[in-house]
Amino acid sequence: MAYYLFRSLALLLFWAAPAVVESTNNVKQIAVIGAGAAGSSAAYHLRRFANESNIIINVTVFEKTSRIGGRTLTVNVYDDPIEPIELGASIFVDVNYILSNATRDFKLTVVDPGAEEGGLLGIWDGESFVYTQDSNSWDWVNLVRLFWKYGTAPYYTHKLVQGTVATFLKLYKEPFFPFRSLSTRAFQLDLVKITGMTGRQFLAANNLDGPFSHDIVQASTRVNYASNLEFIHGLGAMVAMAPEGAKAIEGGNWQIFANMVKASGADVHLNSPVTGISLNADQKYTITTAQELGHGEPKEAKPYPVAFDDVIIATPFQFANISTDKNLIQHPIDVIPYATLHVTLFASPYKFSPAFFNLPPASDVPVSILTTLGADEEAQPGKSGAGKAGFYSVTLQRIVMNPRTHNPEYVYKIFSPEAVTPDFLSGLLGVEVPESFTREEDSAADDSVVNPVSWFHTTLFHPYPQKYPRVTFQDPILGDGLYYTSGIESFISTMETSALMGMNVARLIIDDYAGVTRVEDEEVASMPAMPKYVDDEQDVLAQQQQKTAEQYGRPIEDINEL
Repeated sequence: MAYYLFRSLALLLFWAAPAVVESTNNVKQIAVIGAGAAGSSAAYHLRRFANESNIIINVTVFEKTSRIGGRTLTVNVYDDPIEPIELGASIFVDVNYILSNATRDFKLTVVDPGAEEGGLLGIWDGESFVYTQDSNSWDWVNLVRLFWKYGTAPYYTHKLVQGTVATFLKLYKEPFFPFRSLSTRAFQLDLVKITGMTGRQFLAANNLDGPFSHDIVQASTRVNYASNLEFIHGLGAMVAMAPEGAKAIEGGNWQIFANMVKASGADVHLNSPVTGISLNADQKYTITTAQELGHGEPKEAKPYPVAFDDVIIATPFQFANISTDKNLIQHPIDVIPYATLHVTLFASPYKFSPAFFNLPPASDVPVSILTTLGADEEAQPGKSGAGKAGFYSVTLQRIVMNPRTHNPEYVYKIFSPEAVTPDFLSGLLGVEVPESFTREEDSAADDSVVNPVSWFHTTLFHPYPQKYPRVTFQDPILGDGLYYTSGIESFISTMETSALMGMNVARLIIDDYAGVTRVEDEEVASMPAMPKYVDDEQDVLAQQQQKTAEQYGRPIEDINEL
């Protein structure tokens, strides 16, 4: 009780400061709103770039939750801290240079995310398995199986993915890095030709719109972006097929971002949602936060007692509930539709039921199951897009020891557009699952009781935007000294690309402090100028909607509803 009393008094005195303190001694004050992948990367790279340029900065990070990592988080199976499991972003890959370099620099332990479960991988269309392979690794036996079933399509799709990713990676280096306009860079790199059409159209344009695209590529876009090929742009489809060198951090990928924030030396305020951004008389930014005053006490919104030279909004603005002064945001933030994804984790002593997948009794059922549409199904957007399968993936994550029975159990993860029900799990496991999912009262009474589900955890996410075709993207500069990172998510949405935008914004800020003007080299200067889109934002949106409607072959009213 004394701890909470003194803590409340200290916070009350701190937040009762009547005036906002201006930065002194030429120390640049930078606020970062959000401690996910983008915000953590921004803080980390601000410190690195500032040190390289001998510029003195102070970074303050505001995070509305009690942890660092954003949509990258773990939960503990059976609430046991030695059994963490990824709930959000599960893997990164070799070409994710920012995450890979940070992993090396922070000496984090890398694990193979597919090593624990092994077993069969299958693609299910809601009625039958259209493809299976012996493991999650693409070894030569599986390659033979792929080529036997799909001909040369796997090879040419792989080459197409490699070429697309190689072009995207140019954004990491001069002359394309840093960038003040993502739309301009996408145009200069010819990536708008890929983002301006659906995944299905892009594959068809490369003579790859066949069974391999329907079965394998679409299974990848569904598990990675909850989208069928008709409702994701071509760049998103290519990124979904680029899992080479997949890896994860032992104990949770969030540790990358926690270490970034620690290395930045930032002042970190957790449980501190930002509620407002305004300009003071000296044209510096005032941040208003709702700071918890003590245990069980309500939060009170007050100005933070430091004025900031620059502010980075490193969280999707449409979910942030941040108010701003009129005309503060000079370039309006694009409101984009985000996917709705239910992530369900549960432990059970039972394997998947063959009957659920229309297999003969005693059949080996794949332990990693991705889904695609049936041959006669029409692709739909949103929740209807799961089709007859009803889910995007269900995978065995690992085998753990039940602390009550001391018997091994399987931990599964499900990605689905709707909440998982007891009836669904009953069919999946071939045994009745109670309405409460777990039977806590039976477990407490009798250790011999075998629960069909011994542990259950579910979370509703808005993990990434729906990547409908488009040719312009939210730029990172909202106004003088005001930056935004989440605009890249409708272009590509991964931990790495969010970290890339954080690094990009950090470079822009430090360049401005240092008076650096980057002159585009001959290669970039000789590129065609980006078409001058009309200035009116609504006209730009209308053009994009019309283009999308023509590509989908659907009335524009249907596209607006998406």
